[in-house]
Amino acid sequence: MTPKHLLPPLAAIALLAGCAVPTAPAVPTASPEPTLTEVSAAHPRAVIAHDGGLTTIDTATGETVGTTALDGFLRLNDAGDGRHVLVTRGDEFLVFDAALSVEAHGDHSHYFAGDPRLTDVGYAAAKAGHVVVHDGHTVLFGDGDGSIQVVDSLQVARPGATVWRTSTDAPHHGVAVQLLDGSLLLTQGTEEARNTVQVKRGADVLAETEDCPGSHGEAAAEPTEGGDVFVIGCTTGPVIYRDATFHKVPVTDAYARTGNLAGSPDSSIVLADYKSDETAEHERPTRVALIDTVNDSLRLVDLGSSYWFRSLGRGPHGEGLVLTYDGSLQVIDPDTGEVTAKIPAIGAWEEKDDWQEPGPILRVAGGKAFVTDAEGAELVVIDLDGGKVVGRHALGITPVEMAIVTGEPAAGNDH
Repeated sequence: MTPKHLLPPLAAIALLAGCAVPTAPAVPTASPEPTLTEVSAAHPRAVIAHDGGLTTIDTATGETVGTTALDGFLRLNDAGDGRHVLVTRGDEFLVFDAALSVEAHGDHSHYFAGDPRLTDVGYAAAKAGHVVVHDGHTVLFGDGDGSIQVVDSLQVARPGATVWRTSTDAPHHGVAVQLLDGSLLLTQGTEEARNTVQVKRGADVLAETEDCPGSHGEAAAEPTEGGDVFVIGCTTGPVIYRDATFHKVPVTDAYARTGNLAGSPDSSIVLADYKSDETAEHERPTRVALIDTVNDSLRLVDLGSSYWFRSLGRGPHGEGLVLTYDGSLQVIDPDTGEVTAKIPAIGAWEEKDDWQEPGPILRVAGGKAFVTDAEGAELVVIDLDGGKVVGRHALGITPVEMAIVTGEPAAGNDH
């Protein structure tokens, strides 16, 4: 048997997890990636989904660097390698090349850019759902079959990339994450109910909680010496996985849904939405939750204006960011709950009843926040350290989803 330290990273983890090391190609053979041209500088690119396809924008100049025709409702996810975006459409995850790469060479970097394109690589999954990138692995979840596919993030666009496959006990709208120790955090449930979150290694259940009704959403917080810390949203208050054990966060409301979360590796606090009216068809909360993963507590902060599930983010220093109905980007100190700044970003807006209808999007990369104005068809760039807008770019399209590509792999993905 090949020693574990000589195996490719994903194969070593599969072996650690007690599963057979996969060898069969999981994606079709595809045409080679185009060669990128070295350039003097590279700015983050925004890949925007809209009716009819994808448009890629240079976020510094506002220039359109590529358009791709593609039908259907398109959701966009970070692929984890700094260059590609996973496009969720129907029963597949498609790999889109934003054609931007940054290579670090000691005290300097080299920049490469090219023409964006939809690659021939894809991953089949019934009712393709959540994508989670963590510590060098990209995990794809299929809601229609409970399938879980784990891919080395740096190989996600490679034809024939090795995929470790497993599945949940039954199909449901779920999520899975590859943890640092090679175990897998995943939800269990059915199409009717979701209550259980587990950590598994192979067939062995290492930790479990059944106290997470309506489980939805996950976020990593600052790890402890014992390993990863994750928060999973529930309708009765969140649960925290820390030091190999699940911890329930007590709440005072009988219904306390925290289904959309934003974490930071530099903060033990996770930012989450907070809904408390179980009877509301479309609740429009003004409060957000700050979940302390050290003492298993939750603090509510009233922002005085509502928001929606695409409103949450974290800044370069772990600060909480929320784009609210009044058009401002509110900056929250996660340790005190104080709103330290309100940065005017776009015009006033309201969430539509259908979540698939266009609305504002917040994404963060480096020291900048990127906000789309669906009504004004505009991309706004905000310098978070300076607390001001540094760019406004007319789009000519109505944005529905957005991913930001920097050319550099996500933190922890450079193995």
